[in-house]
Formats: sequence, structure tokens, C-alpha cells
Amino acid sequence: MSSPRPASASSGPPDARPPVRRLTARGRHEAHRAATPLELFFDLCFVVAVAQAGVQLVHSVAEGHAGEGVLNYAMVFFAIWWAWMNFTWFASAYDNDDVLYRIVTLVQIAGVLVLAAGVSRAFEDHDWTAVVLGYVIMRVAMSAQWLRAARSGVPAERAMALEYAGGVLVCQVGWLGLVLLPEGGRGWLFLVMVVLELSVPAFAERTHPSSWHPHHIAERYGLFTIIVLGETIAAATVAVKSGIDENDALGELLPIAAGGLLIVFAAWWTYFVVPVHGHLRSNRQSFLWGYGHYLVFASAAAIGAGLEVAVEQAVGKAHISTLAASAAVTLPTALFLLTVWALHARHFKKGIAEQSVLPTAALLVLCCTLLGDLAVLLAGTVLAAAVAVGVALTARRAAAVRGRAAPAA
Repeated sequence: MSSPRPASASSGPPDARPPVRRLTARGRHEAHRAATPLELFFDLCFVVAVAQAGVQLVHSVAEGHAGEGVLNYAMVFFAIWWAWMNFTWFASAYDNDDVLYRIVTLVQIAGVLVLAAGVSRAFEDHDWTAVVLGYVIMRVAMSAQWLRAARSGVPAERAMALEYAGGVLVCQVGWLGLVLLPEGGRGWLFLVMVVLELSVPAFAERTHPSSWHPHHIAERYGLFTIIVLGETIAAATVAVKSGIDENDALGELLPIAAGGLLIVFAAWWTYFVVPVHGHLRSNRQSFLWGYGHYLVFASAAAIGAGLEVAVEQAVGKAHISTLAASAAVTLPTALFLLTVWALHARHFKKGIAEQSVLPTAALLVLCCTLLGDLAVLLAGTVLAAAVAVGVALTARRAAAVRGRAAPAA
């Protein structure tokens, strides 16, 4: 079934449009611009890879190999997130929903599923072949989309699209080093390639920015955040259920379950407390905001992995201390809070009291790491209190504004 499109994106009724159309830029100020069923399907398939990365992170941390596990997680998650982000911004500017566009997008989905299938071998055997292959499939398909856009654009737009396509293909050559280089050099290669990948959009759009839609971008990022938080709840729920079924450890797991639920609920509230699309007014702002979401998505998914680690430690399956298990939850939680505050929450807060709520909550969550078996529950309680304080401060400011406006009325 064809997904609904705004009138400005089509030249007639859906059944009257040709199956293959020119891939022209959409207007940045289109009304009613919303995520499509294809984009939602795209997100759900990408979360399969996120879940696989989380599972392997749990195994690494639970077995006492946290440093190696976090490094592998960061590398795999970057490949997932970067491919997702590039498609999201491209689709915001060029999605025409024709047959060819859909097919190339499905190829990208196939690529991320290949990547997901190789995650366990990358973590356990340091074999990055399948991960790199999946990434190459996704990125070559993305390059093909840019080449198609270049055929329909004005000269400046054509130059931008060709630079995107060329930059994407050049970077793929560098990523082959994860397969060819010895293990000791892969970390440094990863850092170099991250810089190069992040530079491609800034270089390509230096003179002619693409026509991404602020409201659509904010919605797409919000939807992916919801899906990742949902995966976090699902993973933690399965871990708690297994612990109860296999070890009859309801008393030990109940504080973790309650605290984890409070953490995820507060994370959702914190992210969506303000509409952020109005903040995305320029390419500079959008680059910083979009790039920063690597930490938002990675930390949100890592919270679920941390809750699984805490469950395994509570039932005696993890070979780590209570302190390490607590840190597996509190560290990504604090990172999530600080990143969300830095990216958009701080732009909507007024005064020192409102601005300090999230940073203070992040610090208190880190302190909860030292509180033993109740660390997760107390961290969740801290976040619930932080949400309540934030709501109270916002309500007080709104009441003051109404009070000042009343005499004038």
C-alpha cells in the first residue's frame, strides 16, 4: 500500500503517478510532513542490529571484559547509527516514495541485517567481515540514492549530491581496514574513519545545504529514541523473567526491575519534555544536534544492557562485583541525561534552578553506583524526583508569566 504523501510531493493521485519519478528536493517548509511507513519499517529493522550489539555488550561486561566490550559496542553502534542517520536526513530532503526509492531503501535494510548477523563474531572472534560487508551494502545503496538525486538537481545541488556520493564511497575503502589490518591497529583506524565520515556532510553542504525538514527530522529522531527505549524495556523484562523462572530470585530482582522502569520512564520524559524542531534552524545547529544523538541512542540502548548485567549479577551468573554491575546502569544513564540536556533541553530552560536539574540528577545517579544492591532502584528514584522537580519549576515559571500578563489584559 502506498504511504500518504503531501500534495507538494506528488503530481497527482497516487494511482496516477508513474512508478519511477525524478528524485527532486522537497520543500523545507512543507505542511504535514510526517514519517512514512517505510521509514518506520526501516527503524524497526535497524533496532535488530542495536539489540544484537546490546546482547554482546551484556556478555562482555558480565564476563569482566568491560573495556573491550565497550570499544566493540562503540564501533558497531557507530556503523548502525551513521547509516541510519544518513538515510534519515536524505529521506527528509528527497523521499519521493517511488518504486526505485523503495527498492534501494530495502537494500539498505538488508545491509543492516547482514551487519546484525556479524555482531557476535565481531565481539567474540574479532572477525569484522560480516559487519563491514553489511555496512558496505548500506552505504553503497546510500551513494546510489545521492547519484540519483544528482541527476535531477540544479548545478549547485548536483555538486552537493555528487560530493556526498563520492565521500561515501571513498570512506568505504577505509573501512576495509577493519578486515585487513592487524587487531592492534583497528581502534586507531576507527577513530580516523569516524572523523572522515563526520566530515562528509559538512564538506558536501558547505555551499548548498540540503532541504531537510526540521519537524520531520525531530519526529524521526524522536521515533527512533522511542524504539530504542522500547528495546531497552524488552531486554530488561526478558532478563528479569529469566532470573525469576530459573533462580526464583524475585526479592533480589524486584528493586532492579522497579528502578529500571523508573529510569526508562524518566529518560522518555526528559527527552520529550520540549518540542525541539523549533531549535533546528541552521545546518550548524542540525549537525551538532544530529551528531550528538550518537551518544543519546548508544547510552539509551546501553541502559538496557546494563539492566541485564545487573540482573545476571544479582542471580550469580555474572563474574563481576555489585559495584561494576551498578556502574553498568548508572554510567549510561548519566550520559543520557547529560547529552539530552546539552543537545536541546538546556535551550528551553530558564534560570539556574531549571538548568541545573538534569546535570545534578546525572551526578546523583553516578553517586548511586556506590550504594550496593539498591543502586538501580535509588537511581530510578533520583530520576523520578528530577522529573517532578522539573515539572514544578516549569509550572511555577508559567504561572509567573500568566501573573505578569494578567494586569496588562
